[in-house]
Amino acid sequence: MRRWLRARRGDDEGSILPLTIGYAMIALVLVLVCADATSLYLAQKRLDALADAAALAGADGFALTADDAGATARLVSASVRRQAETLVADVGAGAVLVDADTPDGLSARVRVAGQWHPPVITLFVPDGFTLEAQATSRTALR
Repeated sequence: MRRWLRARRGDDEGSILPLTIGYAMIALVLVLVCADATSLYLAQKRLDALADAAALAGADGFALTADDAGATARLVSASVRRQAETLVADVGAGAVLVDADTPDGLSARVRVAGQWHPPVITLFVPDGFTLEAQATSRTALR
């Protein structure tokens, strides 16, 4: 009996394979989730850059008025929206303009939205969702 127990204790053959397969699966899941997280980060940064560009274009939608006190540049919400819509339509790549206006007549506020879908589908990542970005830009003329 003791000889059988000693022989049984020394027999580790084959026990490392399930452990290796388990660690390989964990590593693969981590790589796939990291790829999806990187894709999400880059999609948000692209949307932020688009919102910045649209706000900057919207800040060019000012109307000049001249009177006895001098010339003033005031932003008009309709012009801000028109400028931002044009830019988003040209370079938006699937993004849509949610809102564009001027809260104070000096700055243009723009909000854009876009859909994100993961490049690699896994059980741990959703199928996709809507991202939003908002930016404000002030006109240089006063």
